[in-house]
Amino acid sequence: MTAVLVKSENAYNPLDLAELVVMDRDWVFDRPADGELIAEVSGAWCNYRIWFNWQEDSGGLTLSCALDSKLPKHGAKIHSLLALVNEKLWLGHFDLSSEDHSVVFRHSLLLCDGAGTTAEHLQQLLDIAITECDRFYPAFQSVVWGGKSASEALTIAMFETIAEC
Repeated sequence: MTAVLVKSENAYNPLDLAELVVMDRDWVFDRPADGELIAEVSGAWCNYRIWFNWQEDSGGLTLSCALDSKLPKHGAKIHSLLALVNEKLWLGHFDLSSEDHSVVFRHSLLLCDGAGTTAEHLQQLLDIAITECDRFYPAFQSVVWGGKSASEALTIAMFETIAEC
């Protein structure tokens, strides 16, 4: 897909392009409002809820990817883990949703003053969000349900296995 969407005198909404990307991936999605696109996707560990939010007045496009795993009351360990995980990211960040106590990966783009985006760019952002959620999901589970410390959980998530066939 090589679609490009740029700002012009006509109405500009990058969610139109995001919708094409989501449709190309055959994901279930909805556009509940002109400034929102919500999609569901299966990850390696759980389902993710993808949410694009377009704020036309500020030119901001936010991508959120929520893990389908509700956490009990957040203790100091989960906040410590969030800080450690966010140090490992080169793009975006994780935080906790105050609405449903889920872990959410977020990244925002500033698309104002004639800036546009491409389908490839949005595809890369989606791939990064899903990859990071898949990578750190075990760490969040290890802290919440496994009783691990934040540093132990991060070590588990960062451990790479190498296999020979």
